Amino acid sequence: MRSATLGYSPQDTLGIGVEFIRQLKRRRTFVAFLLVVALPLIVVAAVRFGPSSNGDAGSSQGGGFGGGNFDLVGLATSGAWNFTITMLLFSSGFLLVIIVAMFLGDTVASEASWSTLRYLLVAPVPRRKLLRTKAVVGLLLTAIVLLTLVLASWAIGAIAFGTAPLASPFGGALTQIESLQRLTVITTYIAITLLFPAAIAFLMSVLTDVPLGAVGTAVVVVTIFNILDAIEALGSLRRFLPSDYGSTWVDALNPVIVWDQMAVGVAYNLIAFALLVGVAVLRFDRKDITS
Repeated sequence: MRSATLGYSPQDTLGIGVEFIRQLKRRRTFVAFLLVVALPLIVVAAVRFGPSSNGDAGSSQGGGFGGGNFDLVGLATSGAWNFTITMLLFSSGFLLVIIVAMFLGDTVASEASWSTLRYLLVAPVPRRKLLRTKAVVGLLLTAIVLLTLVLASWAIGAIAFGTAPLASPFGGALTQIESLQRLTVITTYIAITLLFPAAIAFLMSVLTDVPLGAVGTAVVVVTIFNILDAIEALGSLRRFLPSDYGSTWVDALNPVIVWDQMAVGVAYNLIAFALLVGVAVLRFDRKDITS
């Protein structure tokens, strides 16, 4: 009869706190935070000191920023709220996708590339406990980076452009409380849309021992979907693409929030995330760990 290891508990191995601190200390985590703080600083510097900073006075709200989808970019310099939402617009399509792919795609594959994965499992850390911890920490870091982008953008925007309430590109201005509510809805929705690239990256992290391959695959897949979504000839087929729901958060800028498409986008991303992570777990359960 096999005797149990004295004091051993599977639930006490590889805790989320330990893994979080471990990942937080990595250089790529520092770079991710640096990028989201640098982005609004670079944009403000471009607006304030760029060659067009004293340009056409007819663009009074744009302040040299230029136009944009739904005139959202043109309103960016009207205050901190609009500036923050514009930074989310700039970063949600590519920068945040890269960051979430890095946090989720690098998580298991990096252990394999360092030849430490088999030692973690021999420790012993249950396989599903390892995956759960890695996924939770990756998503937690992504959420903190997103929140850092929002807070840094608002603070920098407030210093540069003031704290006027959100000016809706669909017309009308909101109160400060409404501005906070809309920003909260938009940030939450963008966080949910990042679940799709996160799931792809996590699945690839299980399938490969090359971290860069896992991260790159997730970014390439999302880019391909974005290209397909831009092809109008596909018509209603684009509704089956995750990228088609990536910008529906603009419905939160209406005088009255329109929830229909955002609800579909939330359901799409949650279901896709559950399915892809489920495949990753089943694959990892049966994987022969050699590194």
